[in-house]
Amino acid sequence: MTRPPFRRRAAALPPTLALSLALLLAACTAGPPEPGPDPAPQPGGARWQPTPGTAWQWQLSGRLDTSVDVPVYDVDGFDTGKEQVRRLKEDGRRVICYLSTGAWEDFRPDAAKFPEELLGRGNGWEGERWLDIRRTDLLEPLMAERIDMCRDKGFDAVEPDNMDGYRNSTGFPLTAADQLRYNRLIARLAHDRGLAVGLKNDLDQIPELVGDFDFAVNEQCAEHGECDRLTPFIEAGKAVFHAEYEVPAARFCETSRRLRLSSLEKKYELGAWRKTC
Repeated sequence: MTRPPFRRRAAALPPTLALSLALLLAACTAGPPEPGPDPAPQPGGARWQPTPGTAWQWQLSGRLDTSVDVPVYDVDGFDTGKEQVRRLKEDGRRVICYLSTGAWEDFRPDAAKFPEELLGRGNGWEGERWLDIRRTDLLEPLMAERIDMCRDKGFDAVEPDNMDGYRNSTGFPLTAADQLRYNRLIARLAHDRGLAVGLKNDLDQIPELVGDFDFAVNEQCAEHGECDRLTPFIEAGKAVFHAEYEVPAARFCETSRRLRLSSLEKKYELGAWRKTC
């Protein structure tokens, strides 16, 4: 069943649901200390590859809170400035650049560069439409420019979002082969610039893509009973950065520890608030 991508700018939760979640969270117990930083980069400028269990913070909205004591931050590529990235890295953090690579967003500064023929149906978020990922002749230079921005700001990696359009009603007859081709293109663009890159969701294609990506980012695998499907990344020594919105930490942390996921409980707006295992 197609599910909307839970990302920033989500509507507020209904009061009754918010109260229920608050009561559940109150029962959560503190987990063990979060893992420390990854080992130092290899000589020769080797690309960063986070290892299973690496702790992280994911913040895509609100004023950036840099006080969370974790080795990895995942932040919005457009909204986060070069100086903010520099400060995070001076504090010993690795920094991931969030971009939407499978959907157009009318509020981005490069929105006018996307030809109308690339734009499909809305993806469930105001101002966003699916992209025709078959048109790599048009999309490759646009995405290369965005990833250049991530590199030039000093990011270590890219989190490309909306990477499973073929499973959604996009307005285009996308196939699994189209998605594999496009996702590998995004991975290559990042790697060519010395950046690591994560596979966002797209669980069905993990067996084919685990070798092309350096880590995974997943939303709601616990809610939908899908976390075991992420084990190919863990077995390859690659981190899985995982977030839940509806399920409280007390209900998914045991599974996360068993699978060695890097798990957070977050609110839909993906602000600074977090609860970890």
